[in-house]
Amino acid sequence: MIGILAVLSVSAAAGMRIALPLLVIGLLRTDLWQQVPLLDRIQPSVLIAVLTAWTFLELVISKQLWGQRLLQFVELIFSPLVGAVMAMAVARILQQPTQAIWILGVVGGLFALVLQLVKVGWFYRLKGGLPTWAVLLEDVLCVLLVLFAFKAPNSGGIIALLILWLAIRSSQSWYQWYKEGRGAGDGERDNLSDRKNRE
Repeated sequence: MIGILAVLSVSAAAGMRIALPLLVIGLLRTDLWQQVPLLDRIQPSVLIAVLTAWTFLELVISKQLWGQRLLQFVELIFSPLVGAVMAMAVARILQQPTQAIWILGVVGGLFALVLQLVKVGWFYRLKGGLPTWAVLLEDVLCVLLVLFAFKAPNSGGIIALLILWLAIRSSQSWYQWYKEGRGAGDGERDNLSDRKNRE
């Protein structure tokens, strides 16, 4: 159970940022990267340089509207991969069976993807992009979830489940808004067609 909660914690972090959680793992212990699939083949010094530059971009451009649009495209593609490899890394560290590692990897990737999809939905719901306070909160939560995964997996897993619950509830809100917007658009088109018919 502790392993599952730890996996959910790092997967939620991957659903918010890509490079930042991987960099935090490396700063905790450089040998942890040896447990991360794909990254275990790259030299730690190269990884630190790449992840530091990428994290800097994430933290800076995410505060701008154009930056959020760019990050959405990149994160939507890579967040499932990062969520999967981080989940598998945690499962390896906790010495889970091989089959369980692959299953947890799939769960971690899907978890990160769900959070990304909800975030994209809210981006278009708000139109002007996510507010700065929400982006800063996202950065802080991302770091805390990675730390909790290794130091307090129970707390990290509970926070991740709470975030998932909030994401699902909020997605219902913007989906309802989307349906109402489409209904209003259809009504306007019907009124326009009626006017043309009367003319």
